[in-house]
Amino acid sequence: MIGFAVCGSFCTHGAAIEALSRLVDAGRDVLPIVSFAAAHTDTRFGRADALLGKLESVTGHAPVLTIRDAEPLGPARPLEALVVCPCTGNTLAKLAHSVTDTPVTMACKAHLRCDRPLLLALATNDALAGNLSNIGEMCVRKHVYFVPMRQDDVARKPHSLVAEFSLLPDALDAAMEERQLRPLFL
Repeated sequence: MIGFAVCGSFCTHGAAIEALSRLVDAGRDVLPIVSFAAAHTDTRFGRADALLGKLESVTGHAPVLTIRDAEPLGPARPLEALVVCPCTGNTLAKLAHSVTDTPVTMACKAHLRCDRPLLLALATNDALAGNLSNIGEMCVRKHVYFVPMRQDDVARKPHSLVAEFSLLPDALDAAMEERQLRPLFL
């Protein structure tokens, strides 16, 4: 089973669901995990209850919504790999500094205890500013990989990076072979 954790980069939820659907269509059994922000925040991009319903509809599994339910996703209930898609700058910073205060960060911590691949599909407006050091920190961690990323709007958001969600299946295959899909920056 593959874990698929969704964080609050609300404008990328559509692309994340498309990537998730491709994994399921390819025959992967996927367990959704949702951050508190994504699970409880309605935005102009969609309602939280609709996101949760879509995740369950696509995967056939109820989303993991609590820290307590995410904790066994390590040794007690191992996953083959864990994907964080989208991974916000906030979640990236928490992972880089070992902060475990959401279902997603707990799932990542529990998962990494088993030395299995963690794949981050970054989507943040401050990747090339406040979060650049966190990207570097996570790049050198064992078993942590990134979906290749690009600047999404150089003129209006010069510090922003977003994963190329269409590359998620290939990046997952590479991560499961313990290698980073290249190039990292498109």
